[in-house]
Order: sequence, then structure tokens, then C-alpha cells
Amino acid sequence: MDNFETLKHRLRDCAPLHIACAGLGASETDLEKCLRKEPADLVFVDIQHTPASDAEIVTFCQRAHALGVPALLRLLHPRLACLAGRYADFGALGVIVPMVETVDVVDAAIEGFYYPPVGKRSWGPCHAIGFTSKSDRRAYADRWNRTGILAVQFESIDAVTNARALAKPGVDLVLFGINDLSFSLEAHPESPLRTPQDCWRHVEDQLRGTGVRVASGPMPFGHFEK
Repeated sequence: MDNFETLKHRLRDCAPLHIACAGLGASETDLEKCLRKEPADLVFVDIQHTPASDAEIVTFCQRAHALGVPALLRLLHPRLACLAGRYADFGALGVIVPMVETVDVVDAAIEGFYYPPVGKRSWGPCHAIGFTSKSDRRAYADRWNRTGILAVQFESIDAVTNARALAKPGVDLVLFGINDLSFSLEAHPESPLRTPQDCWRHVEDQLRGTGVRVASGPMPFGHFEK
């Protein structure tokens, strides 16, 4: 986890955040060019819509970590939120659960992402960031619980209107996806929330003072100033 332990605290403090974006298949050279272009806190990689082998994910995470920018992986589906810890085992510092709409999905993500007593993640860090054969089990688990970043992505009116219930303790970051959110807005023309910007502001209002960072923008990557 190296120098990444402060990032979780910076999210809570609403410090400026930059999430870069790179393809899973980026070569070592291309990834370095992407991450050297401008400072980044995390690098987003999408395995929801991209074919991905476990080995490719491990390699990507290792390359990003070596460049000083930990990976933020978007999971395949909200029903697989329980696998958040699996991708942390592969080397991601952060995991995004997409299309979150229900509390049970959030509960599954928290249980899978954090070690006891916070969650129920099974021990087996394997390629996990900051883990070595000399790592003490309890010390590593406690450090992970202080460091790992769990994000949820709101992409529907239901998620936006229930933001306060969904952003439970253990969720660090809320992100948006403008395309699926736009589908939802089109399907609910009666909603008082008419635009993506309305949705972002509504979530910001609901979560103000909770310590959960709301990165208001059209995509789950980019510059977020507050």
C-alpha cells in the first residue's frame, strides 16, 4: 500500500482528485505515458465492458502500482459485488461496483471488500497491494481496512433518490455514469430531476457531512475539484 494510505482520508476531506483512465490491454510503455502525462491519484480500468483474464488484471495492477498510481477496477455487475475482495486480492487499491440501486448490493460489497471485523473478506491476499510473505495477517488486514477504497456508481434515478441509504459506512466514493443515467432520466420524464447535473447536485445535498466523497461528473474518471 506504500504511500497510498492517505488517499482514503483525502477523499473524506474533499481534496482535489484526479482519476486517470487506461485500457486493460495497455502496454507498459503506453501506461507509463498515460500516467506520466499529469499526476493522478488512481487509474480507472473497466472490466465491466472489457474482456479480461485474471492474469491481465494482475499484470495491469502491478504495472500501475510500479508507476505510483494504484488501480481502480470497475466490477462486471452489481450482482457480483461480493467479489470486490477478489479483485483487491489481484492488486487493486479501489473497486467500483457499477449500477448500484439496492442496499443489499452495497452490503455485499462491504462484506466482500473489508476484512473482519469490518467485513467478511476471506484471507488470501495473493497479489494484493502492499502484501508480502512477511506481512502479519492482522496488521495487514487492519491496514487494508484503513486504506482500501470502495466506490459505488449511481446510474439511475432510483440510486440518486436513495443515495443516503446506499452510501453506508464503508463506502468511500460515489461516482456517476452519464450514459446509463441518461437512459434512466429518459424513462422517468415525470421526475423532478431532469438532467444529470440535477442528479449530481441531489446526491451532493444528500451526502453532505457524511464523509462519503461525491465525485460529480459524467464519467467515473477525470478531475474532481471538490
